[in-house]
Amino acid sequence: MAREKGIKGGDITVVGIPFDKNSSYLRGPALAPKRIREALFCESSNMWTEDLIDLGEFSGWEVLDDMRLSSQENVFELIENEIRQLLKRRLRVISLGGDHSITYPIIRAYREGYQNLNILHLDAHPDLYDERDGNQYSHACTFARILEENIVIRLVQVGIRTMNGHQYEQAKRFGVEVIEMKNIGKIGQIKFDGPVYLSLDLDCLDPAYAPGVSHHEPGGMSTREVLGIIRNFKGRLVGADIVEYNPERDLHGMTGMVAGKILKEIIGRMLGEASR
Repeated sequence: MAREKGIKGGDITVVGIPFDKNSSYLRGPALAPKRIREALFCESSNMWTEDLIDLGEFSGWEVLDDMRLSSQENVFELIENEIRQLLKRRLRVISLGGDHSITYPIIRAYREGYQNLNILHLDAHPDLYDERDGNQYSHACTFARILEENIVIRLVQVGIRTMNGHQYEQAKRFGVEVIEMKNIGKIGQIKFDGPVYLSLDLDCLDPAYAPGVSHHEPGGMSTREVLGIIRNFKGRLVGADIVEYNPERDLHGMTGMVAGKILKEIIGRMLGEASR
């Protein structure tokens, strides 16, 4: 992974994690980080956030190359170690997946520096299976693994619309706060005490807004609703990931541009918090 240039402590770094071997349905998200970076810098738009931060002129963030993940290595251990090294430099990390299983090693790295970490999870799926198709590290099991290790103090899930009996029992067992899409009107203002990690699966969006995902789940959020959550939730954002973009299912690069827009606004929020 290429090293950062000119980044000071407390700044923001974006890193790609091209891994999708824990996908339960289709491969393809490993191709996503490069496409999201291309969308972020695409000349069809500009580098200004909606809060009028010009990312093209702001020096407080940097984009790294993808992590090099060999099939011979313990991939989760490598991801955890790479993120830990960035955090030791007082960087706030935004990771571009990849399937959603990458969130587990990322959060394991975060627990050393953030003892009271909260997670805000936007997704169509709870990802609370104890195991999926015999794989306890499936992207469908991510938050069960995180919660059983007591790594975080609170998990709030928004946009869920595929809840089943097993995952409902898991949510009760772990004390997960779930705002399903059928109850999205209850979202109000989400408020956290302490640091927040945002984990954003692009299938939280309705397929009309994001067709480039492996699991099309109708009835999801609009792009504007997702941007509103990112902008308005109360809490200190210390890290994030954007996962489950599958370029092989995208339509004219539309979902890539949505991912790039979301990334731009996450960076903007984090830079805005640093300036306050």
